[in-house]
Amino acid sequence: MKVEGGKVAGTLTEDGKVAMFLGIPFAAPPVGELRWKAPQPVVAWTGVRPAKEFGSHCMQAAAYGDMIFRDPGESEDCLTLNVWAPVKAKKLPVMVWIYGGGYQGGGTSEGRQDGQYLAHRGVIVVSMNYRLGIWGFMVHPELTAESPQHASGNYGLMDQSAALQWVKKNIEAFGGDPENVTLFGESAGSFSVSTQMASPVSQGLFQKAIGESGGALYSSGPGAKTRGERETIDTAYAEKAFGTSKLADLRKLTGNQLKAAIMSKETPGRFGPDVDGYFLPESVASIYKAGKQAHVPLLAGWNADEGGTQAKVYAVTYLKFAGKEFPGKEKEFIALYPGGRDITALVSGNEYAADKFIAYSTWRWLEGQVLTGGKPVYRYHFELGSPGDKYHLESAGAFHSDEINYVFGTLALRPGAVWRPVDWVLSEKMGEYWTNFAKTGDPNGDGLAKWPVYGPGDWTVMHLGERSIAQPDELRARYLFLDSVWGK
Repeated sequence: MKVEGGKVAGTLTEDGKVAMFLGIPFAAPPVGELRWKAPQPVVAWTGVRPAKEFGSHCMQAAAYGDMIFRDPGESEDCLTLNVWAPVKAKKLPVMVWIYGGGYQGGGTSEGRQDGQYLAHRGVIVVSMNYRLGIWGFMVHPELTAESPQHASGNYGLMDQSAALQWVKKNIEAFGGDPENVTLFGESAGSFSVSTQMASPVSQGLFQKAIGESGGALYSSGPGAKTRGERETIDTAYAEKAFGTSKLADLRKLTGNQLKAAIMSKETPGRFGPDVDGYFLPESVASIYKAGKQAHVPLLAGWNADEGGTQAKVYAVTYLKFAGKEFPGKEKEFIALYPGGRDITALVSGNEYAADKFIAYSTWRWLEGQVLTGGKPVYRYHFELGSPGDKYHLESAGAFHSDEINYVFGTLALRPGAVWRPVDWVLSEKMGEYWTNFAKTGDPNGDGLAKWPVYGPGDWTVMHLGERSIAQPDELRARYLFLDSVWGK
């Protein structure tokens, strides 16, 4: 197979129905003087490059126990992507996946996001590695000065965009349609999808979008700061962590030296997107408000137990809790999140934790696209409680990231899980909904419960659980209340 950079040789799945091309470079290794630069053109190779194994996942300081990588290990030389294409594919829809991990961790080689099973449904699946943490998001005045766009930060987001550009140029060789691309992701990947929709750099590179748990129009933590604000913050961090803020000195540090500082108790660090003036000329929320985001169909939602089930909120302290979260609006909060008894307070506390963590941000994204996107929007709520596995107790319910295995059809690859018939049935339905949407912009299809468009006059949510059914949103008042405070 001939792609940008040279020829690659992949392999077939065990059943011989899907061709896999793993670890294809889509940009030059971002090392040495290319550390903290926008992704550069891929370095050409001679001969035929084997594409049968995943490339290294990017350097990262996060430690998520359930992320099991199947690659050579972490490296700064990590800008590779994977393609799963049905044999004899011809102008098939393309689904480009962005993994989650809080912009701090993650990689494409995880079993739960193996694209071969989804590709059996008549789509081509692509996933890319992108720079994380300090490697992908450090902002620095010297970086701004050397940038042709007078910007710095957001290198990880630019990696994603470069992978999309690679797809546009190369996917036809695999039997894909470069004009029918769906961008989808989970958690930070979902935040990324909403951000790619907002960025002028990525306009026209995809025609549909799917978000699983997360939207960048709001963050419960520190929001995306301006480039100037981040220059001050990040250079101060460098001085404290490395004893220097000179760019030349920072580029001489090894990846492991950067990682050691980020992970130390003395100088812990967390880096994410900024409003850099180039990739993001304004905040994501401002771009959507002005209707300047990509006008593409959107399917998005979240899981029932995003916040976990560990809320320590009881009836006796509930009013105090409400006052701390929403001073002067305690009664409004309690009317929407009841707390009259301990069990009620605990349930409401967990639901509020989920909303604060990620549900509200996803709702805000959906609303923003409904108001100004001009294309159909579909909303879901994933509700099937987990049977438990090696890393998650059964009591965790439909936890954050739980839906990934169902979407990708990779239930068998989750360690320690004993699946029930209902899990396999739901996975089949979700795989169909997602790929139908990728093919046509509409998730509906034969044998599936009708999924209505979400919007004014019909705020309908598809509940994905033991019984998948579309029903009016009964909790809209909650999100309108949260929006009245947080939306400002």
